[in-house]
Amino acid sequence: MGGKDTELILGIDIGGSGIKGAPVDLRKGEFATDRSRIDTPQKAKPDEVAEIVAQIAEEFVDEVGADSPVGVTVPAVVHHGVARSAANIDDSWIDTDVDKLFTKVLGRPVVVMNDADAAGEAEVHYGAGKDVAGVVLMTTLGTGIGSALFLDGALVPNTELGHLELDGKDAEDRAASSVREEKDLSWKEWAKRLQRFYRHVEDLFWPDLIIVGGGVSKHADEFLPLLDLRTQIVPAQLRNDAGIIGAAWHASR
Repeated sequence: MGGKDTELILGIDIGGSGIKGAPVDLRKGEFATDRSRIDTPQKAKPDEVAEIVAQIAEEFVDEVGADSPVGVTVPAVVHHGVARSAANIDDSWIDTDVDKLFTKVLGRPVVVMNDADAAGEAEVHYGAGKDVAGVVLMTTLGTGIGSALFLDGALVPNTELGHLELDGKDAEDRAASSVREEKDLSWKEWAKRLQRFYRHVEDLFWPDLIIVGGGVSKHADEFLPLLDLRTQIVPAQLRNDAGIIGAAWHASR
């Protein structure tokens, strides 16, 4: 499958520790080749990151061609192509037109989106949320809590539900996976915090399905059965591949 195959689109996921990319076969919702990974620079300023994104894109020219669109995720609110926040990246991202910057550096169309939204797109189109009607909520439990909200498969972008105020604190400061590790909470102790978060979100949005992603989702059997919710809650299926796959899917639209 060479560059003429329009079903292959490059997705790139910018994280706090690594920048990862791979061509995605959109018919299957999976990587067409092994992914590439480069460490995220310490300061992770936009220009530096854009150069690495271009480097990864160059690696896959034979697979996707030199002119096809590229989907990129960033750990930030992305409003009409402009970053409006910065999570685990330098504050200089705020108010940067990242669509424009990456398109210029790569010399091809680039579509930038929030990382949790990208993971949600992958799960809704290829994973645990596929063919689920109504309201689907994807949450990623990691350093913080990311969220992606869908109505009949259509994304409502930049929901940032990890920043809901619960008990006078950001929800993610109470219930993120990183908090469990830092405070050495048992699964049962952490589940009580998750229960508070998910019940609050349930009462706001009345979802039909909640999907739990992030690295900790591989331990879903340890904590999901401890939650008492109205809504069905399931682990994500695409795990750490979801950001790249969702970014590619979104760019193809």
